[in-house]
This record gives sequence, structure tokens and C-alpha cells, in this order.
Amino acid sequence: MEYKIAVLSGDGIGPEIVEQAIKVLKAVGKKFNHTFHFTQALVGAIAIDQMGDPFPEETFQLCMDSDAVLFGAIGDPKYDNDPKAMVRPEQGLLAMRKKLGLYANIRPVTTFPSLIHKSPLRTDLVEGADFVVVRELTGGIYFGEPRGRSEDLNKAYDTCVYTRPEVERILKLGFEYAAKRNKQLTVVDKANILATSRLWRETAQEMALSHPEIEVDYMFVDNAAMQIIQWPKKFDVMVTENMFGDILSDEASVITGSLGLLPSASVGIHTSVFEPIHGSYPQATGKDIANPLATVLSAAMLLEIALDLTVEAESVREVVDRSMSEGVVTEDISEGKAYKTSEVGDWLAKNL
Repeated sequence: MEYKIAVLSGDGIGPEIVEQAIKVLKAVGKKFNHTFHFTQALVGAIAIDQMGDPFPEETFQLCMDSDAVLFGAIGDPKYDNDPKAMVRPEQGLLAMRKKLGLYANIRPVTTFPSLIHKSPLRTDLVEGADFVVVRELTGGIYFGEPRGRSEDLNKAYDTCVYTRPEVERILKLGFEYAAKRNKQLTVVDKANILATSRLWRETAQEMALSHPEIEVDYMFVDNAAMQIIQWPKKFDVMVTENMFGDILSDEASVITGSLGLLPSASVGIHTSVFEPIHGSYPQATGKDIANPLATVLSAAMLLEIALDLTVEAESVREVVDRSMSEGVVTEDISEGKAYKTSEVGDWLAKNL
């Protein structure tokens, strides 16, 4: 089979880590007789610098014409340190989500036996933790109107908006994931304070009647934030709105011991996007030290979700597990010899 993959490496360490995932996908193609056609495009700070737009029209069209998007990271200190910048790299990410209709982010949170001791939590709390955060991506306070600042810049405002159809479609995905796993769904909101959260809870309660096989519980976001740390093994599938999901999924990722290990998928109406959860890590740019495993595992999600290549995806996960158990890892998780980013990619491709 032949597949078209749009490659949006982005900023910072993005090009380095994405290069390793491409090595692995090429090895998958060789092993399983597939052909992957990779086409590069600009996004983020580099796109602003070269084209004045963090998500150019050419990049959007390539994404629409591809079977999947492999995405690295965006962000640059020169924009992070300039709060008055009118065009920012992160706007490219928001534009990509909106224009591609990527209304759901799927983030698995799993622990790795060989690295469990690196978790900030006690081993007995985190060992065996395995849950999925389903985050709504295109609504809420990140996109609500009106937003802005007063002329004297002394007042700022954002608006949180959700419609029932937006809530229903993300909850539907949450129920579907719960049905595939342990039939447990946690709906996270702030219904005691926010009108949008009351819409979420009301809609979830109505939909739960059609899913009697799913055990549904409801949790305020502050309580959920505490319980992820206290009892991470109690969760199976968690579904929530945009900003809550942004915060909770980052919190959950820390319990595994390394941000460099967790992949994600953004799915929706058009082409799906697969990316590591970490940022652009500008301090490591060009040093060949960044951990590529989250990006490689994102490529595994790409194979499974976008291309329905489940056996191929599992082969990638297996070789990643081997690299960790055999110590072929970068300096952030190494306890012996630290391998370069490129060396880890070469090893994975060779051993797959």
C-alpha cells in the first residue's frame, strides 16, 4: 500500500525528532511492504519567519491532501519573550486544529516498567497506571469570542463558549474509547461554577442513558487534578473541555517519569495529526540529544488510527520497549551510556 504523509517538523527540536520517526516509518514500509511518501511543509515560528504566517495556506492544502500529518513541535524564545508580538507560533497550532476540524486530542498515559523509578510518585501509586485523556480541541476559552484588551492595555478578557453539538461529538468519542477499554468514563468539568460546564454535565448525563454498559462518573476539575496524583490507577478514560484537558493531560504526563515518552493524536473531520506532547525544547536544538521516543510512538498511533495498520503499529511499540529495556535511550532517561537522538533512531529502524 502507498500512503501520503505530511511532515510538519516545526521549530526547535522538531526536525530532529521527526527525522527519527521517519526512519522508523521507512523501516515499517520495508518490513511490511508499504510505501510512505513524505512531504515537508512549514508551521510555527519558522513559517512566520519565512512566510509571515504560522500556518500557511500551502501547509493547510498539503495536510488536506495527505493521509496523515506527522507533527514535531512549535515555539521559539523570541516570541515567548515578546508578549506584544501580534503573530505567534502557537496561533499556527490553533489554526491547524480549527481548519482541519481537529476537535479531539487523544493522549494515552502509560507507565514503562524500566522507567517507573523515575516517576515523581511512589512506585506503588503509579505502577500499572494506564488511562486515556480525551480533550476537546476547537471550542472553549481558547477560541471563544469576544476576546481582547482595552486600548490602555489595563484590561483583558476571554470568552468560553460551547454548543451542544460540540459537546456531544467529543463525548461520543469518549464513550467509544471507554467501550473499547474497561468501560469506565470520567467526565471532568466545573459544573458548580461555570455555565459551559453545566451544559457538559447535562449532555453527558443524557448520553449516558444510551450507554448503560459504561460506568460514568463526574468530577470537578480541581478534584480530578488531585486524584490524578493520589490515585492515577483509578482512571480509564477521561473526557473534558479544552483548557481543562490541556492542563490535566500535561499533569498526567509527568507521572510516567518523562515528557519525552508520551505521544498524542488529534482527530476530527479531516486529516488527523500525530505529535509528541512535549514542546520545542529550544535549549536542545541542534545538539542531537532530544528524546525521539514520543514522536516515534506518535508515528505508531498514526499507523493504527489513521492508516488502520495495527500490526505495524504494535511492532513499533515493541521495538521502543526494547530500546528502553536495553538502555538505548537519550540522556534525559539514560542511567548508563547516553545515545544521541540520531543513534536511537538508527537503532530503532535497524531492530524493527
